[in-house]
Amino acid sequence: QVQLVESGGGLVQTGDSLRLSCAASGSTFRAYTMAWFRQVPGQDEEIVSAISRTGDSTYYTDFAKGRFTISRVNAKNTVYLQMNSLRPEDTATYYCAAAYSKDSELGALTYYDMDYWGKGTRVTVSA
Repeated sequence: QVQLVESGGGLVQTGDSLRLSCAASGSTFRAYTMAWFRQVPGQDEEIVSAISRTGDSTYYTDFAKGRFTISRVNAKNTVYLQMNSLRPEDTATYYCAAAYSKDSELGALTYYDMDYWGKGTRVTVSA
C-alpha cells in the first residue's frame, strides 16, 4: 500500500509559478514510477509528466514541455512538479500517482497503469 498526499495548489495569475509536492508513505517509494496527472471537470484524467524510479528519466506531455519540471527525492519519499509560465488552460485538479516498477512504460503511462492515487490538489490560473 502507498498513500499519496499532494500539496501546493492554489490560485495564481497567468505567468506565475507553482510547485506541487506529493508525499508518499507506506511502502518502498523508490520502487515506484511516479507521475502527475490532471483533470478538468467533465473530462478524463490526462498525464502531465512522469519520472523513473531513480529520477534519471522523465517524460512530459506536449503542453508541459519547457514549462514544467518533475523531480523526486527518494530520501524524502517526495515527488515534485514545478510549474512555470502558468496559463488559464492549466486550471485543473492535479493528481500524484504511483505505478510499481513501470519505468519501461514511462512515455506511455495511462490512468489504468497507475496503482495508487492521491486525492488531488486544485490549481486555478486566472487570466
